[in-house]
Amino acid sequence: MKTVIRKLLLPLACCLVSFSVSAQFVTYSNDFLNIGAGAAGLAMGGAQVSSVKDATAGYYNPAGLMGVKDKPDFSLMHAEYFAGIGKYDYASAAFPINDGKRVLGFSLLRFAVDDIPNTLYLVNPQDGSIDYNNIQTFSSADYAFLLSFAQKIKETDAGRLSIGFNTKVIYRDVGSFAHAWGFGFDGGLQWLGKNAAFGVVLKDMTTTFNAWSFSFTDEEKQALYLTDNDIPVKSIELTAPQLIVGGSYLFHLGKKVSLRTAIDLDVTFDGKENTLISSNPVSIDPHVGVEASYKDFIWLRAGVNNFQQALADGDTLSQKKVWIYQPSIGAGFRIKFVTIDYAFTNLANQSDPLYTNIFSLKFDLGPMPKK
Repeated sequence: MKTVIRKLLLPLACCLVSFSVSAQFVTYSNDFLNIGAGAAGLAMGGAQVSSVKDATAGYYNPAGLMGVKDKPDFSLMHAEYFAGIGKYDYASAAFPINDGKRVLGFSLLRFAVDDIPNTLYLVNPQDGSIDYNNIQTFSSADYAFLLSFAQKIKETDAGRLSIGFNTKVIYRDVGSFAHAWGFGFDGGLQWLGKNAAFGVVLKDMTTTFNAWSFSFTDEEKQALYLTDNDIPVKSIELTAPQLIVGGSYLFHLGKKVSLRTAIDLDVTFDGKENTLISSNPVSIDPHVGVEASYKDFIWLRAGVNNFQQALADGDTLSQKKVWIYQPSIGAGFRIKFVTIDYAFTNLANQSDPLYTNIFSLKFDLGPMPKK
């Protein structure tokens, strides 16, 4: 919920807030990159850092790309939020190279909100009259391209240790008013054993920057001036590093059934956030997930994340706060080399009816697992 609401408010902020010419860390910067990727991962509450081993690893943990062996792996996802107001698309591909000792990955993400009302000319600054015919619309879209590389460090009978890196390019567009280019790096490690797994990712390890530029016509500048709004100027927005630590364990419940439990801890350093563990400047947000598998071609999943405090329903005095969270469930099945995954998640919390259906496809051109 926090991610989508901040996304919808971004155009308004760009119009009303004056940006400093000096670089500064911004809380929730590039937050569209924290939505998730793939219905399988979203159904488990995003707890993927330790166990991911397909093309979506370029998003969750680039070191996990070493799970792609022999032949390429592809993943596609589409989701719509708030009855289609916000659209989120994700595509990724992974290619083993150097006889499977390394893997090269590509990921593309897009989050867009269309038909945003532009009320710049709604009020006539001369007499204060309102003319709804002056309302125009514009779109806001965020793009990210990730180039990923994974390298196997060591592999024994006990498991595999791998390392991975992302180079990411970001482009953000707010109508004709604002544009930004960004650049950054991620790094990750993953130990994948027979049952236990561990992963760690340092996102924006060198900080990620967005260089914003603004373009207003003389008429738009005059409207901003007459309505006592500041005119934004060029700025550099910095994204602080984020540490994600995760672990998982695979329980065998027979020859055909297994159960994997996973937990990730998102540790942020950009100020006090509304999370389960909240302090300044460090905050921690957990992700918990579980996945049941039958013969490794049918899956049932559930997860919970996004713990935060909110005002209690019906509290007219705005004094009582309660803990809320974002639940999710899902399923998946595999037919030959195609895997279809589904996630059903509540964007707000466990009580508000802001549910979203998410579907994704994975094409694994490698050998089929033995049944």
